[in-house]
Amino acid sequence: MLSDTPPPSPDPLPDQPEGLPKIVPPLPRQSPHARDLPLRSAWEWLWAGWRDLWTNPLPSLLYGLVMFLISIALVLGIFWTELDHFLFPALAGFMVLGPVFANGLYVKSSRLQRGERTTYLQMIFPRPRSRYQGLFLGVLLLSLFMLWIRAAVLIYALFFGVSAFPGVDELVPMLLFTPIGWSILLVGCLVGALFAAFSFAISVFSVPMLLKEETDALSAMGISMALVWNNLPVMLAWGAIVSVLIAVSVLTGFVALILIFPLLGHGTWHAYRAIRVPQEDLERVFVQPT
Repeated sequence: MLSDTPPPSPDPLPDQPEGLPKIVPPLPRQSPHARDLPLRSAWEWLWAGWRDLWTNPLPSLLYGLVMFLISIALVLGIFWTELDHFLFPALAGFMVLGPVFANGLYVKSSRLQRGERTTYLQMIFPRPRSRYQGLFLGVLLLSLFMLWIRAAVLIYALFFGVSAFPGVDELVPMLLFTPIGWSILLVGCLVGALFAAFSFAISVFSVPMLLKEETDALSAMGISMALVWNNLPVMLAWGAIVSVLIAVSVLTGFVALILIFPLLGHGTWHAYRAIRVPQEDLERVFVQPT
């Protein structure tokens, strides 16, 4: 006798995997931001910056001289206002704000690549393609700098409580020759290194990017961090060169900054040109300037 009951449908998820395609991991895909540059590229950028510096050197040296005078004025202002407890954090925070002041050096290197001569006025009054976005980036980096100053004050308070600042003349021997001084140096250097690394990652390429590309500050910072992360070995080498040269500038009472600041600015432009290749089809921006 025939049954009106339809035959059972096959199980869409059978217990036996026969006949199912094999599940394999996706093929590795290289990041579009990776350039696979050797470590010696960092020295090549520095050498290219040296050539740019001594090609029509007067505007670059004047730029460095202005940075020297600004640094001296800030240090004297710290002592004059009796805020000398901010001296060491302010010196350590130089790498946070330094890239913002190098726009004019990027302008000169860019014009040299096009075979054009650059005047000092063209360097101090650049015309970034992203316009006000550079100002927004500067405000963000200034906020990061103020956050670092606050963190440094908290580190001091953790070790010394709410006692009055003893003064630079007493603080330096204490930092160098006492166990508590070594401890505060260690903690301060570790925390400061985190701030410096983060600011370096978000600003090293974003500042020249806002000068030459039409994008927004948040996208530029994100792309800059991606470029640093995907080219980490060579960027660590470049960061080490920058740190050593900035330390030399501070140890010479900022006199070496007259030469070192334009050298690093021009070199950073060549790092940007070597690593930054726009990927319009792969990148997203938050706000497209009009």
